[in-house]
Amino acid sequence: MTVFGRLRSYYQPYLRYLWFSLTTLGLATALGLIYPYVLKLIIDRVVIGHAYGNLFPYLAVIAAAALAKGVCNFAQQYLGQVFGINTAYRLRNDLYRKLNMQSFSYYDHVHTGDLMSRLTADLDAFRQFLAFGLNNFVSFLLLTVFGLGLMFSMNVKLTLAVICLMPVLAYVAVRFDNKLWPAYISVRQKLGRLNTSVQENIMGVRTVKSFAREDHEVRRFGERNDEYFLSNIRTANLWKNYFPYMELIGNLEVAVVLLVGGYFVAARQMPLGDLVAFFSILWYIIQPMSQLGYLLNTWTQSQAAGLRLLEILEAPQAVDSPSEVYEGELQGHVVFRNVNLVHEGNPVLRSIDFEVLPGRTVALLGLTGAGKSSIVNLIPRFYDATSGQVLVDGVDVREWDLQALRRQVAVVFQESFLFSTTIFANIAYGHPDASMEDVQRAAELAHAAEFIDQLPQGYETLVGERGLGLSGGQKQRIALARAILADPRILILDDATSAVDMETEFEIGQALQDVMRGRATFVIAHRISSLKRADQILVIDEGRIVQRGTHDQLLREDGLYRVIFDMQFRDHDSFADGMAASAAELDPAGT
Repeated sequence: MTVFGRLRSYYQPYLRYLWFSLTTLGLATALGLIYPYVLKLIIDRVVIGHAYGNLFPYLAVIAAAALAKGVCNFAQQYLGQVFGINTAYRLRNDLYRKLNMQSFSYYDHVHTGDLMSRLTADLDAFRQFLAFGLNNFVSFLLLTVFGLGLMFSMNVKLTLAVICLMPVLAYVAVRFDNKLWPAYISVRQKLGRLNTSVQENIMGVRTVKSFAREDHEVRRFGERNDEYFLSNIRTANLWKNYFPYMELIGNLEVAVVLLVGGYFVAARQMPLGDLVAFFSILWYIIQPMSQLGYLLNTWTQSQAAGLRLLEILEAPQAVDSPSEVYEGELQGHVVFRNVNLVHEGNPVLRSIDFEVLPGRTVALLGLTGAGKSSIVNLIPRFYDATSGQVLVDGVDVREWDLQALRRQVAVVFQESFLFSTTIFANIAYGHPDASMEDVQRAAELAHAAEFIDQLPQGYETLVGERGLGLSGGQKQRIALARAILADPRILILDDATSAVDMETEFEIGQALQDVMRGRATFVIAHRISSLKRADQILVIDEGRIVQRGTHDQLLREDGLYRVIFDMQFRDHDSFADGMAASAAELDPAGT
């Protein structure tokens, strides 16, 4: 019950539906037991007693009980469904909200396919138990209790003879459940891995095909499918070993009733009608008893599924909200004070100190993995610093209201993500009330309007999944237009023009001069040509700031900046010298 206790807050508001459902279920169970009792009367009074005039009243009682039972069954099933659906609705909303509120670090360790499996298959398994399994389990208990009570009222000795096999049934059921629980945990995990494999393969289908790795991916999927298959087979083997025992116990119960009850009737210690009714009640009990394995199945699956849902709901949030939050209009004054960041035990940033005033541009340059993106990710709190402070307008980012902070910070990532909707909706994502004129102006500043206007449907063109159908440079320009339209006070360009040519990058840089005015701008780029106009350049190496200054200042120093500059322009100079030499050979006179 630990899993259901931890999820209690989700179904507690709807418990009234469950109580009404169980009430009607109890009535239906009681009405069902009228049949054996009336059958006893028909045998004893009509068949044996020859009171044929009572037959129609007894049949009328059976018909009325059947009608009432039908109404009760409809009510209990409908109310059970309402109970399960409402609980699943709340769970689904909270699961999705929790996933949206998690920080970047959470997604460093989870797989999309596994999350999808939890939000669909696991959630539905939990809902199914609340809607059907719980009622079926209670129905089994009620039938057993009411049936045994009626059987005791008819013949105590025969009832005790039947009960003697109940402990065997309980032992088999408990042992089966103990084995079934880990088996279904394994099945759920393997299904998550299988979904992850499918999701990764579909998202990376172009990479797969470009390297002709279709056969490899098919084999990899086959291996995970085999794991899922074998998990299901192991679970099926448990069922295979369980059902014969249940069938044997049920048949032994029938044999005991026929043997002992037949002796009592022959010895005139029990009326024939009681034996027929007793036998009928026993079948009422044996039917749900034979389904006990199914009930345990739904119970165990719901626990395994609920546990996987709890892993999402109870996952700690790496970025916590403070008790008192600061909200206000950002000016864009950013200060890093002795900031250190450790991720999974590895130091990422060490003693980062710098200041950016509103309206100023700071550029970050360094080799791959130096920590450039990690620095800017601390400003909108995608991650939190391990020690030190990141201040925005003199307030620690941990004290800012997270939504208020992020609404005023726009980030354009190197990997531009576009939603499967229109270009207009993608650009207006951060400013949904924007007009067409606003969107067009942002697109012009990002140099996206030139290719958007050439599309048959212009801004109403539907973008394929994740922007498929557009080039990398086109996606980056749409993402840049989205950031410009959001009108942020802090603009972060994380290698945002890496996929465009140098001429377009220069034109975008020129256009962004107006956009950057009055707001703090952080630029990460690998091309020094993209950083030359920055007010300050920070050179990052192994998580430290090893140089800082303007382009001209850094060129005069012997350091990493000069090394990177020489590497980038060496080929350009060699190419220029080669062209000059070729020209001299063709025209020695220099004419």
